[in-house]
Amino acid sequence: MENWHLIVGLGNPGAEYARTRHNAGFLLVQELAARGQAAWTLEKKFDALLAKAGRGGNRIILCQPQTYMNASGAAVKAVADFYRVAPEKVLVLVDDADLPLGQLRLRGEGSSGGHHGLESVEQHLGTRQFARLRIGIGRRDGAREITGHVLGQFGPADAAVLEKVLKRAADQAECWLAAGLQQAMNQFNGAVEGPEQKETL
Repeated sequence: MENWHLIVGLGNPGAEYARTRHNAGFLLVQELAARGQAAWTLEKKFDALLAKAGRGGNRIILCQPQTYMNASGAAVKAVADFYRVAPEKVLVLVDDADLPLGQLRLRGEGSSGGHHGLESVEQHLGTRQFARLRIGIGRRDGAREITGHVLGQFGPADAAVLEKVLKRAADQAECWLAAGLQQAMNQFNGAVEGPEQKETL
């Protein structure tokens, strides 16, 4: 099973959270599943929705933890252990209020930046040495108290930007799989350029 890669979208389960800013990770992993025509299955033993896909010789597990954001790491650890996925083959997709809407930032490691979902993943995996793709959702007027913002829905203008972001971020995740971390960072990190996206390898 050594060639499995695990791509995890962080978010909160339930219809009331489905299109909120905090669920940007869920939205992105759903985009990847749609591209691969991969069907979601609830795996109760992991407390997660899983979808399996293949791309360029890689076998991919797509994961949406159903534990709520702050306990995401338990599901990630359970899936990674079962499929024997090493941390360097894990990519976590997560919203980031410190990045403006439309910005993407992929890193191979780093701190949680105060994001409780990432904190949980780091705690359960016992390492920060896993890739994380941050999807900018911005803040309201620089406010520090952001609970209402992150749990709110995208407005029409923001939703239009988000659709471009998700397509480009999915391209970036696919580039990470095909060409590795460095190329995916170099080619895609930064602001979304517009409706015409670059081609991945």
